[in-house]
Amino acid sequence: MNINAVIVEDSRLARNELKQLIKEFPNITIVGEAENVDDGIILIQETKPDLLFLDINMPEKDGFQLLEELDEAPMVIFTTAFDEYAIKSFEYNALDYLMKPINPKRFEVAINKIKDRINNRTASETAIEKLNGDSQIFIKDGEQCWLVKIEDISLFEIVGNYTRVYFENNKPLLYKSLNQVEEKLPNSNYFRANRQQIINTNHIKNVIPWFSGKLKLEMNNGIEVEVSRRQSQSFKERLSL
Repeated sequence: MNINAVIVEDSRLARNELKQLIKEFPNITIVGEAENVDDGIILIQETKPDLLFLDINMPEKDGFQLLEELDEAPMVIFTTAFDEYAIKSFEYNALDYLMKPINPKRFEVAINKIKDRINNRTASETAIEKLNGDSQIFIKDGEQCWLVKIEDISLFEIVGNYTRVYFENNKPLLYKSLNQVEEKLPNSNYFRANRQQIINTNHIKNVIPWFSGKLKLEMNNGIEVEVSRRQSQSFKERLSL
């Protein structure tokens, strides 16, 4: 199991500390490092790493802003000298949160979480069966239950570690991550508009040109979805003649 990793950290000393810790794990390969968010985004898009070691406090933009600008994020381990961001970090589906200076034993625990995640993902990928438009999914949120036809769902949206599902006038939580949901959706009608939302193209009411070459989609239920710049181009290519 080889894990390609990227470090985004503004401190050279902190980057060196991480690289020394990573040397103890020969299955992890550092494929690049960056000292700010903008360079980090370019690096991640070019190398498509499995794992990202991400500092939170950086000049101009922080680590959370980096994740918000990515359409698809790798597994993330946050590194920071401040503990007040711990809860917020897990809203971004981070695997772990390491305090500087990083304790080697604590670092090993984080790496084992990565290995477990990859092993579990590999096992589940072999068993994944795609849904089709006629498939139904069961959703239980609190005391309410629904059996929903997949084609009747207009929008899936990240809420912390879970996914909000929009159909008719309902928007319950599904206790799976958006990435887990995406793996099972039909390829034909569902589109990842941005890092946080997947839309059903059959439920689009209107397409609006937006800033910097991006698009805004008005859904039949009145919700507006902003498509990221890269995904806007993909959307045009996918739906053009």
